[in-house]
Amino acid sequence: MSAVKTLEAVARDRVGKGAARAVRRQGQIPAVIYGGGQPPQSIAVDLIRTRTLIYAGGFKTTLFEINAGGKKVRAIPRDFQLDPVTGVPLHVDFLRVVSGQTVTVEVPVHFVNEDAAPGIKKLGGTLNIVAHTLALEVAPDQIPDAIEVDLTGRAIGDVIHVSDIKIPAGTYTGEQTDPVANIVPPTVLGAEVEAEEAAIAEAQSAEAADEKAEAEAEAAEDEKKDDAEA
Repeated sequence: MSAVKTLEAVARDRVGKGAARAVRRQGQIPAVIYGGGQPPQSIAVDLIRTRTLIYAGGFKTTLFEINAGGKKVRAIPRDFQLDPVTGVPLHVDFLRVVSGQTVTVEVPVHFVNEDAAPGIKKLGGTLNIVAHTLALEVAPDQIPDAIEVDLTGRAIGDVIHVSDIKIPAGTYTGEQTDPVANIVPPTVLGAEVEAEEAAIAEAQSAEAADEKAEAEAEAAEDEKKDDAEA
């Protein structure tokens, strides 16, 4: 399970675009903590620390203990906004966590023991991943770091459903029959790749032919002009 991480914050008295810009100029990110039957709390968190946490992965499945002005609040990130050009975090929304509450989070799926899958190791099949994450309803302090899918013994044509894997904690919000991955024959992927490569080659050949014809036409036109001037 993910450990609770601490996050230092500063309480904000002012809100709005102007106040947010001022916070960012100070090397911080405006954020808000809401939920839990309490009024929203505006805070600011350190830019470098928050950016590191976001890009390290698993940010939205991490339970934080936020220390804002000496008052500690447990919360989980619900959303964050990044600058579309620079990728710098601009704002973070935290959901306040209270006793007995559950949250819905997207937990990453990790596939293990690929070398022990005959369909992949021996027959050259390809693992086709359908779901990279699974949505779980779980207590905030029980959120798994990941859901492992064991590929041991898997053959070509096998389909792995949610019912085939062990959910470490919480409850999957979808159907047990939902597919997570399947193993496809090498020829299926190979044929698609070959067809795509052939289409690209054909397009490049046609483009080259058009460019050659255009160049020849320009040369002929130039030659006619030279003859006329002579």
